[in-house]
Amino acid sequence: MTTAKFRLLINGERVAGEGGSYDIINPATETVVGQAPEASLAQVTAAAEAAATAFPAWSRTKPEERSALLNKAADLLRERMDELIPLVQAETGATQRVASTMQVPTCVERFRRYARGAMEPTTMALPPGEMPATALAAGGLMSAIAVRQPVGVVACITPYNFPIVNMAGKIGPALAMGNTVIVKPAPQDPLAVTVFGEILDAAGFPPGVVNVVTGSGPEAGQALVASDRVDMVSFTGSTPVGQAIGEVAGRGMKRLLLELGGKGAGIVFDDADLKTTIGTIASVWAFHSGQICTAPTRVIAQRGVYDQVVAGLAAAAGRLKVGDPLARDTVVGPLISAVQRDRVEALIQTGVEQGGELIAGGLRPDCETGFYVAPTLIAGCRPTNAAVLQEFFGPVVVVVPFDDEDEAVAIANGTEFGLYDYVFSADTTRALRVAQQLRTGNVGLNTAQRNHEAPFGGFKMSGVGRDGGSFGLQAYSELQSIVWPG
Repeated sequence: MTTAKFRLLINGERVAGEGGSYDIINPATETVVGQAPEASLAQVTAAAEAAATAFPAWSRTKPEERSALLNKAADLLRERMDELIPLVQAETGATQRVASTMQVPTCVERFRRYARGAMEPTTMALPPGEMPATALAAGGLMSAIAVRQPVGVVACITPYNFPIVNMAGKIGPALAMGNTVIVKPAPQDPLAVTVFGEILDAAGFPPGVVNVVTGSGPEAGQALVASDRVDMVSFTGSTPVGQAIGEVAGRGMKRLLLELGGKGAGIVFDDADLKTTIGTIASVWAFHSGQICTAPTRVIAQRGVYDQVVAGLAAAAGRLKVGDPLARDTVVGPLISAVQRDRVEALIQTGVEQGGELIAGGLRPDCETGFYVAPTLIAGCRPTNAAVLQEFFGPVVVVVPFDDEDEAVAIANGTEFGLYDYVFSADTTRALRVAQQLRTGNVGLNTAQRNHEAPFGGFKMSGVGRDGGSFGLQAYSELQSIVWPG
């Protein structure tokens, strides 16, 4: 795999990085997967210029044409799935199950969804309004329509946990709405995204409509955010980086869609179905080693079931095999890098030092290579414990006890994050009442399953804007009002 040639995509041309290349490391084996191109700042500028030049013609294409191209891209992606799955698996460290069911097939589904989305109406008729005469204009009955127009050039900056799935979730609706895009994947695992750039080019998107640039550091992304040719930034990643993007983008009045950090609260009432609850929470460990911002990493358990919840989670952690992600029975693979592993281990240590009780995990697994963290459970935490307040983005669950409903809501709302929370209770009326008090963009009631047509995004420091389903189309559009005498 190291002999493969990965390229940037700029204005319809696949080119080498003018800054050379850098190694992409397999998080499980610590071997080189391949060399990613290092884009120069001149190439980033060229990509933004190409997208801006392509925008006028692309924005005027018929929805049927945009839909056909998105479907063609999905067809080609499916044809190359056997090539892409091992590549994504190797550069992300995902288990074979996650790579083969979630990393690539979901990408195909998202392109299919937005091929249909390209055909959704963009014009809404408004009721006529009777307006009195003014010094500005004569009175009369005024008609109006609201039209969704494409924003322009969108910089799509994607995270390392689901590189091509997240990319598809950004560029699918952006292209469907008539925008042009520049994709900048995370530096840790950009190889599959560069291959997908090749697939999009082969699908027949005109030169400049889709561009892909990569780099080992923040410079390429920073240049895109600052470029006066970029009209919108769509970013998924950490809150500090999102804040920095917002500061720069604000000076240019760029539109923003920011999906940032999360610290999901799972409120467990004493009437909850504990088997379902514990199985759902254990998905923090089992699903991509906890590298998912929607995971219920803070368990807020009512005292009547607190001991049972802790015992059940401890037992679940002990059943999860850590190791080679290619082994069929492996459940927990590595984290993306040594830097992230060390960060998670340091926060575990801080959580214990601040009064948390280490129930499971906490020690580095006995693996010869790889950036592994064992499924870790910290119980008895106070709401002010750093392990309760800060995002791990790794296989760690913390447990906090509570007495009554008001206390549970206060603890759940007690972090700077507000992306995805959960309520577990047999009393669905109470579950709904509690959900509506949570300062979070999404709430799961007795489930961790998603509805991908629902709006997705965060409150507070978890982001700005919403995507998902038709809301994703709206996120990549501007509203224009057209008014005339009726």
